[in-house]
This record gives sequence, C-alpha cells and structure tokens, in this order.
Amino acid sequence: MRKTELISGNGGDDSVRKIDPTPGEGGSDSMQKVGMTSWEGGIIQVSVPMDLPLRQVNSYILPDRNRQFTVIDPGPHTPQAELAWENVLKELGYSWGEIRDIVITHHHPDHYGLAGWLQSRSGGKVWISERAHAEARLTWGEAATLNEALPQFFLSHGMPGEWIQGVREHLERFLPQVTPQPDVTYLNTTEPFLMGNRKWKPIVTGGHAPGHLSFYDGGSGQILCGDAVLPQISPNVSLQPGSDPQPLLTFMEGLRELRSLRVSQAFPGHRKPFAGFTERADSLLRHHEERLDTTAALLEDGPLSGFAVCEALFRSRVSNAHQMRFAMSEALAHLAELVRRERAAVIRPEHGGVTTFAAVK
Repeated sequence: MRKTELISGNGGDDSVRKIDPTPGEGGSDSMQKVGMTSWEGGIIQVSVPMDLPLRQVNSYILPDRNRQFTVIDPGPHTPQAELAWENVLKELGYSWGEIRDIVITHHHPDHYGLAGWLQSRSGGKVWISERAHAEARLTWGEAATLNEALPQFFLSHGMPGEWIQGVREHLERFLPQVTPQPDVTYLNTTEPFLMGNRKWKPIVTGGHAPGHLSFYDGGSGQILCGDAVLPQISPNVSLQPGSDPQPLLTFMEGLRELRSLRVSQAFPGHRKPFAGFTERADSLLRHHEERLDTTAALLEDGPLSGFAVCEALFRSRVSNAHQMRFAMSEALAHLAELVRRERAAVIRPEHGGVTTFAAVK
C-alpha cells in the first residue's frame, strides 16, 4: 500500500502529492531514499541518487493513457541509480516494458548516463538532440578526444601539473557512469513532442551543454527545463576544446529566449520544481554580467593566465579536481566573452608557453 502526503502546490491548490512507501507494506529502506512526488498534470518527479556535491538528479515520469510512460533524464549509471529505478517501478506498479520513451535533455552523465542500461531493460527508444549526441561522442565515443584534450587545454592556460593529473583522473572516472551507451534517435526540434498525452514544444539552448533540450507546454505553462535554468544553483558554463567557442554568449541567449515564455512552474534537473521562472532567468543573466565585470577588473593590473583568473574568482570554493575542472572552464568561458566584447585581448606566446589575457583600454 502506498502512503501519500498532500502538499500545497503553487497557488495554494492541492495539486502536489508526495509518494512515500510505507515500511512493511511494499516499501524498503532503499525506497525511503528515493523521493517521488506527483505534480499537477501527471508529472512524477523521481530523485535519483548521484555523487556529491549535488547528491541527486531529478528524473521525471510522464504516464500516458495506455499504461506506457516516458522517462526524462534517468540519471547516472551507478548501482545506486539502478536500485532506485527498480524500486520506483515496483512502487508505482509499472514493468520495464511499459517504458516507451527515454528522453535526454543533455549529454552530462547525471542525465544521460543510465539511458543505455534503461534501454537494455525496457526496449524503450532513447531521444536526444543531434547536437547533444555529437557532444556525447566527443566525450565518450570510440574516437573521443576530450579526456586528453581538456587537460592540455588547461595546461596551455596556466594550470599547474598537479591539478592537470587530477583533472585527467577525474574525467576518466565518468566512463562507467555512461556505459553502456544507448542507441539513440534524434528528436526533431521543429515539431511538438508527445509525452504524457501532451504535445510539448522542444526548445534548444546551450552554454551549459550544447544541444540542451527543454520542453514547454503553453497550455499549462509548465516547462521541463533540465539544467538550462536551476533554482539556487548557477548552471556551469564551460569553455572546452572542440565544443562551443562562445558558451557564455550561447547560454545568455538561451536565457533570454526562455525568459520570454509564460511559465507557471518549472521542473529542473536539480533541486525542487519552482515558480518565478522569468525572475530566476533574469537573476542568472545579472549574475553573469557581474562576473564579467569582476573578471575584467582583474585584468586591469596586467595580463593574467586563465588559471590565475580562475583562482581569483573561485579559490575559496575549489578543493578537488571535480570543482577545479568546472571552475577553470567557467573562468575561460567568461574570458572568451570579454574577448568577444572587445573588453579583453588574448596574448598567445610565440613558442608555446602559457596564453594570457589583457584588458583592452
């Protein structure tokens, strides 16, 4: 028997139910750790466990009238995530074969990683944007280059050798979380996509991840926004070799497109679903403009390497290679945008060495 606790939804209606299995009645200790919440419109939010610092990623189940359903962003491929999905399906009374579609908002391991395993269990079709799949191949495909290219890229921007080795080892640890990789179908982003008996408008943005997909239902004002807009967290914006050369520009353009939508409730990839979507997008835009100003001010006293800028911006928040990888990539993304705006210039050494950035007076 399933116990449900009524929670007040946005606007004060009784549209949100938290699903909590009762111990001894189909529940288990492991199930207690997998939060499920049912939202208006039939959306079921599943909190899938993942590594620190985020701890969990939001997956969403959208059932249709034929006892089939769509899974959005199943999580990373780990034993804990496998167990979570086994327990979720048992609790909801679904079988593996009732998973019709698996939709991936973007290629990062905590969203894409379990897709191949879930496909092998269910036979479901895995949908992703063509651009996001290209990024997955760049990172983990047979001809993947990122694990070697990114440490070399960081080295050219001044990162010390002790950090370089840590970043390389950090990147290699992701491979089990995305294995096996799925057979994918490219989602047509120019047409509505049917999930949970509703036609959702796909919206492609980037910056956080190239080819990122959000899904908007204009009738309800609900948006499944992945990591394009997050509450409390600023999505990482990374400059990486072989990928988008202007990720911050792309990210901010995407925010401006998304903020123009009439959104009543947003369902993000991390943290809780939230209202105030436009205000949150505006806050993220202001945050990056402020960081651009801070970065430009750092260059006023003379040229700096990307690593020196990274340390000045993020020193107090970086304690391991995972954090350093994202901090360095984000610092370089802001420097690339300053160069595009002609507020900074790149100084490339003639015979190797470290690239630096200087203020444009």
